[in-house]
Amino acid sequence: MNLSGVAVPKRTVIEIIQRFNIQVNNLTQFLPQDRVCEFAKLTPVQLLEETEKSVGNPELPVQHRALIEKSRQLNKLKTSVEKIGDTLNQLKALNAEQEKDVKRVRQREKLLAKVESMKKKLPWLKYDMKKMEYKEAQKQMNEAKRKLDETAKILNDLKGPIEEQKKVKLKQESTCKKINNQIAHNAEKRKEVTEKETQMGVQVRGKYAEMEDLKRQEETRQQRIMKAKEELMVAERELADLPVREPPKDEIERLRSQISELQCDVHEMTSQRKEKEQLLVQKKLTLRQFVDRLKEMENKNNKLLQALRNSGADKIFEAYKWIQEHRSELSKEVYGPVLLEVNIQNQSHATYLENHVPNYIWKSFITQDSTDRDFLVRNLKSYDVPILNYVGDRDTNRVPFQLSHEMRELGIYSRLDQVFDAPVAVKNVLISQAALEHSYIGSRETDQRADEVSHLGILDLWTPESHYRWSISRYGGHMSASVDPVHPSRLFLCSVDAGEVERLRSRKMELEGTIAEMEENLKGLHRKQRQLEDEESKFRKQLDAIVSTATQEKRRRQEMKNRVDQRRRKLDSLDNEDDLESNTEKLIDQVVQLNEQRFQMASKIKSFLVEAVALRWSFAEKHMSSIELDAKIREMEVDLKQNEKFALQAATHFANCERETEKGKQQLLAAKHHAESIAIITEDLAKEFVEMPDTIEELEAAIQDAISEANSILFLNQNILQEYESRQCKVDALAAKLEEDNREFKGCLSEIETLKENWLPMLRNLVAKINETFSRNFQEMAVAGEVSLDEHGMEFDKYGILIKVKFRQTGQLQVLSAHHQSGGERSVSTILYLVSLQDLTNCPFRVVDEINQGMDPINERKMFQQLVRAASQPNTPQCFLLTPKLLPDLEYSDACSILNIMNGPWIEKPAKVWSSGECWGVVTSLANTSLS
Repeated sequence: MNLSGVAVPKRTVIEIIQRFNIQVNNLTQFLPQDRVCEFAKLTPVQLLEETEKSVGNPELPVQHRALIEKSRQLNKLKTSVEKIGDTLNQLKALNAEQEKDVKRVRQREKLLAKVESMKKKLPWLKYDMKKMEYKEAQKQMNEAKRKLDETAKILNDLKGPIEEQKKVKLKQESTCKKINNQIAHNAEKRKEVTEKETQMGVQVRGKYAEMEDLKRQEETRQQRIMKAKEELMVAERELADLPVREPPKDEIERLRSQISELQCDVHEMTSQRKEKEQLLVQKKLTLRQFVDRLKEMENKNNKLLQALRNSGADKIFEAYKWIQEHRSELSKEVYGPVLLEVNIQNQSHATYLENHVPNYIWKSFITQDSTDRDFLVRNLKSYDVPILNYVGDRDTNRVPFQLSHEMRELGIYSRLDQVFDAPVAVKNVLISQAALEHSYIGSRETDQRADEVSHLGILDLWTPESHYRWSISRYGGHMSASVDPVHPSRLFLCSVDAGEVERLRSRKMELEGTIAEMEENLKGLHRKQRQLEDEESKFRKQLDAIVSTATQEKRRRQEMKNRVDQRRRKLDSLDNEDDLESNTEKLIDQVVQLNEQRFQMASKIKSFLVEAVALRWSFAEKHMSSIELDAKIREMEVDLKQNEKFALQAATHFANCERETEKGKQQLLAAKHHAESIAIITEDLAKEFVEMPDTIEELEAAIQDAISEANSILFLNQNILQEYESRQCKVDALAAKLEEDNREFKGCLSEIETLKENWLPMLRNLVAKINETFSRNFQEMAVAGEVSLDEHGMEFDKYGILIKVKFRQTGQLQVLSAHHQSGGERSVSTILYLVSLQDLTNCPFRVVDEINQGMDPINERKMFQQLVRAASQPNTPQCFLLTPKLLPDLEYSDACSILNIMNGPWIEKPAKVWSSGECWGVVTSLANTSLS
């Protein structure tokens, strides 16, 4: 906005207006012709508010509003005090009725409290009883322990000799055991020597048997040599008769060559298959990426639809789903919602576009055929979404995009229709509906030099901080500007490129077809590879059969050679055997040596037998001595067992006593814990216990008596005491609240009286001055009129100003309204009221627009005279009267100025000078020059 030719923010203009008390909406300061009726429709209350704002002391409206608020607060406090007082009286009356029942309840509670006190003593009496039982058990345990100690001493005296005898017995047993071990060792050695002697006897008998065998073998050796020669000749003949077979090398080479060729083909086909499989994997990976990208974009679509729903399009999801399901029924492509079709990369540009385009367009669907439009309007009516129809020949007169050098210097770098992508229909609808081709985008530098932008013919500009708009007046060509802050984007949080979605879908379909074709090719390669592998396997089996046959022939020949060598070695071994005499002599020598060793063994056996007899005799003596000691120990142990039996009985009795004592202790502790959990004995409680019975039976009887007495006190309402006490708490709280509200009521009343003492006399004085001037002026214009203050006591929101007038001698004073006065009479009354405020107004100027229209010439002349007289007084604000015509021969004072609006084809030059801002003198001199 411009102020004295300088562009300033709107906020600065508002501050200046407030500082000078300029109230544009106050009809007592600015009264255009079309609002004269509105002025007449002002209620007395509204007229008083407008008058207070425009004339008199600035504190008047403030005090009036404060009095209204205070009076409302006073009424609320008054209502609260009355309501609380009634409630308090009701509660007190209810408590008074229930006091007798409450006394009986409290008497019953006193008895029950006494019962509770006696019940507290009962566990302590039981604790005392358990304490006595525990002490008795301790005495019995001490006596049992004394007897157990005496028995234990007797046992110790008996165990000493027995232990000594047992030691002697252990020593005897150890000696017997040692002798027994020596006997066993002697027997083992004797057995070992005997076994050796027996083995040597067996060897001697074996040697004699070998001598007999040698005699028999000599007879059969010649026969075996003849048989071995015959077997050797048979084996050599079979080896010579075995045919020599060479393997078919040509056939083997041919098969190996074919196998090698098939292996090469299989390897090559395997390589091709692996390459195609890798390519297939890559294609599938690419397809998966496209599918994921499509899912991500569809998810973005959901976010955009959710943003539209949050902005007020409650059923946009349903509408979008319906369109997708019924696309086959449409003649041409339908786009929408528009927000999903727009792709914009820069977030700042998205903010500009969202703020510039009307909100209804973003949720709109765009058709390209009138039939589709009608179809969608019928079916989507319940979803509350707009339907726009695009006609393709409406964009012929569009302004081409072009940036001048001056624009670039100011930081203007683009236009709003150039920063986004969308289908042609969507983009043209956005441009035509929101005039995007006239909105430019600038930088922060443009924001600082915004006052220079209007000279380039740009009427709409977006910068990072502000949105500038310029408008040109249709009357004088003056330009005004407005600046608004840029609000952050709420819809374009995640935009989706619709073209990218279509491209991804088509690419996905292509990839799916390619993958299916590649998979079919791979299946064909697999079949060919299996055929080649089957042929290779068949040739390999033939080669293995030939090789196996040759190997078997070679193995058979080798086996025949080994058999001949074996039989030749057997024959040689038979030829090399020793003769009978030398072998017999060797066996006789071995028999002599064995008999000598047998004699030595017999001598050792004799010495071992002598030693064994001596050891047996010593063992018998020691064993008899051990038996005698064992008899003595058994006799002593019989006495010991008799005393152990007595000791065991004493120990059992002591354990029972100890267990009973421990049990009594636990019961005592449990009784104490139970008693302490019920009541801890204090001095006051101990005094109460003294007054109670000292035995459990008497105390239980007293408790039963007190309970019976308490139960004999009957009353209908079981919760009467709780209700009484609860009600008493409410009474106390309400009494405190009532006291506080009374204090606030008195304080508020005092504040109202203080404000009223300052406000009402001042207001009465102001209304009296207005009435004095209004009555005097009205007498000159018409018959009579007065301005009075309509007072309503403490109801300050009903205070008002009444304007009463009459235009006929026979009539009565009537309140000014559209029902009682004509338009001219209302205009006269209005201007006279405004004239009456002239000398009281504290603003720099007042404006009255065409107030003289509808008046007769006499009233208009009188009205003008009074207006001139009032506006010409010193220390009064300027008064602007806007009118298309005035009566001739009107009287003007020296304080009046007449300003003519230069308009029309015959005063072109003065109009240009006037519009350039020159003073009135230049205009008049130019007019005089043209006339001369």
